[in-house]
Amino acid sequence: MSTSTPHTSSSQPYRVIISGGGTGGHIFPAVAIANELRRRYPDVEILFVGANGRMEMTRVPEAGYRIVGLDIMGLQRRLTPKNLLFPVRVFRSVRKAGKLLEEFRPDAVVGVGGYASAPVLLAATSRNIPALIQEQNSYAGLVNKLLARRVNKICVAYGGMEKFFPAEKLVLTGNPVRREIALGDRAEALRFFGLDPTRPVLLVVGGSLGARTLNLATAAALPRLQAAGVQLLWQTGKLYYPTAQQDAAAYHSTGQHALEFVQRMDLAYAVADVVISRAGALSVSELCLTGKPCVLVPSPNVAEDHQTKNARALVDQDAALLVSDAEAPARLYEAALALLGQPDRQQQLSANIRRLAHPEATGAIVDELEKLITRR
Repeated sequence: MSTSTPHTSSSQPYRVIISGGGTGGHIFPAVAIANELRRRYPDVEILFVGANGRMEMTRVPEAGYRIVGLDIMGLQRRLTPKNLLFPVRVFRSVRKAGKLLEEFRPDAVVGVGGYASAPVLLAATSRNIPALIQEQNSYAGLVNKLLARRVNKICVAYGGMEKFFPAEKLVLTGNPVRREIALGDRAEALRFFGLDPTRPVLLVVGGSLGARTLNLATAAALPRLQAAGVQLLWQTGKLYYPTAQQDAAAYHSTGQHALEFVQRMDLAYAVADVVISRAGALSVSELCLTGKPCVLVPSPNVAEDHQTKNARALVDQDAALLVSDAEAPARLYEAALALLGQPDRQQQLSANIRRLAHPEATGAIVDELEKLITRR
């Protein structure tokens, strides 16, 4: 294929495509990278490319960016007629991605993982457009592993990633986290969520799509939380929200709030005394940056059990508590309520988890992106 002509000059703004999505763990790092680009270069032109029907198609516009959707989906784990359409969808998506590249003429392309990043990175590398992958997890995603040899640079959050990627392309940056996530004001947060400043607040986050185990355990614990005088911000995810809303309705007057999705996570972190969370890469990065004492419940439904590895890395530094998914129904709220009653222990965990943060991760990734563009 033909090589695209570089677009940048002294008078023209950078043009960057950011592709991928599927979950908040892909989308929010992508938005953080875009925000840093815009902070450095206010006239930068950024186009997101996502998968039709996935959450990035709403979350990215909410963050103030334009997004185009591809008709792409992953292979189903079980035999299904949808799998027969997979090669056709990939071919069409690569062709559409190629047209987008010809029209937008980016100086570089960033892939953050998820279905949509594959066609865009394939089309970009075929045209010799500089390409960078950002891998959030300690166990690399399939798309990123397949495309590693084609791209120019791979930014990772964990050491030892040579087992997945060419060592000469790796840069250890940490995960990009939105700067504002750690800048929330507690007084504003109390007003925003309608909470009592004299009573403790527990934040429960099961990831952008929700977590069945956390939701079931939280629903069962509502009477205990009310009796203990604990207020609750409970992000349920879309699928679980109708049931959770019904469960929490009787406790709303005492500060128990079921929320489908928390748009203002900066305020949620600012007001939380303790956080219950899955141990996805983005969640761990945000907890480190905000310095929140937390109880981690790793999801068992991920490749190579990498969430448990994420959680263990914190527990080994006395920076978090860990309750397994299997133990959560019996032990999760026992652990969380005990921690809420121990301010000294909260301070200790907070100090330790802050030391594991990578506050400059987003800047380091954009530095690498700049190098690719200027070398071109």
